[in-house]
Amino acid sequence: MQIQGVVADVKFDLTHYNGHSMAMMLSAIACEHSQGIFHEMTLFKAADRQRYERELLNARMLADRHLAKHLKDQRVLDLTQDKLRITYAAAEDRALFAEQLIGIVSHDLRNPLSAIKMATELLGRRELDAKQVQILGHISHSADRAQRLVADLLDFTLTQVGRGIAVVPKPVDLHELVADCLEELSLAFPGHKLTHLRHGQGAFTADSDRLYQLIGNLVANAFAYGASESEVTVSTAFEDQALVITVHNFGTPIPKVLLRDLFEPMIRGSHDNAELRSVGLGLFIVREIARAHHGDVVVDSSLAAGTTFTATFPRTLD
Repeated sequence: MQIQGVVADVKFDLTHYNGHSMAMMLSAIACEHSQGIFHEMTLFKAADRQRYERELLNARMLADRHLAKHLKDQRVLDLTQDKLRITYAAAEDRALFAEQLIGIVSHDLRNPLSAIKMATELLGRRELDAKQVQILGHISHSADRAQRLVADLLDFTLTQVGRGIAVVPKPVDLHELVADCLEELSLAFPGHKLTHLRHGQGAFTADSDRLYQLIGNLVANAFAYGASESEVTVSTAFEDQALVITVHNFGTPIPKVLLRDLFEPMIRGSHDNAELRSVGLGLFIVREIARAHHGDVVVDSSLAAGTTFTATFPRTLD
């Protein structure tokens, strides 16, 4: 103390008044004050000091292990994020390519299909015999099917790349819109009976082109999967807070195993009208159009009651 002014960790035995000894450790420092020099000392039981040092060492070792694990986890996380970024970038590239490809294909297909339709209409103005009229009808019908398929493919691609089906809602007269749509569909499906039932009146806001597409897909599906001589009935009804469109037909019921996934893409049932079959996108597009209007679509099917698709929409879109 006289030479250095401090001592540290001096071990000694302290004899208790009752006679037993305790191992101690002492540290001290000389502090000069105005009253003189004082020696300030700190004493620890050696066992407590050793336990403290062991606990401190164990805590440091545990902290080192946690740090090492954290660094390892961080490296794994960084590697995973790098892989995800690479995968996401590749997926974006594929999605962009698919969107561009479908856009180009659909555009290039629409032009010749429009030319075919126009040529068919021009030929239909001439004097034709029954056989020629029948052939022109087949050509026009096939062109209509191809145009619907192109539209469905484009919409499907947009949903797959995350853009979804766009709608432009405007006030529409639902009953008149559906009546006009069914009039066009009756020309596209000659020989099939199509009936429209109306219930109630009211205001409705929707994308008229998309409703045409929804009804067209449901009616085409009903003709394709219903009995060949079966009537297809389309009903439009105004309820208190909703609007309901149903399409009903009789025929072989939809198998129960297909009902759960019926609105997923590429799902098709079995039917006899092979000439009306599609690639299985129609009902998927129907559901996406309904959801874009904040609505939904469901199906019920049985041998006795037939098959009914019900699309429900709110009166107005928020």
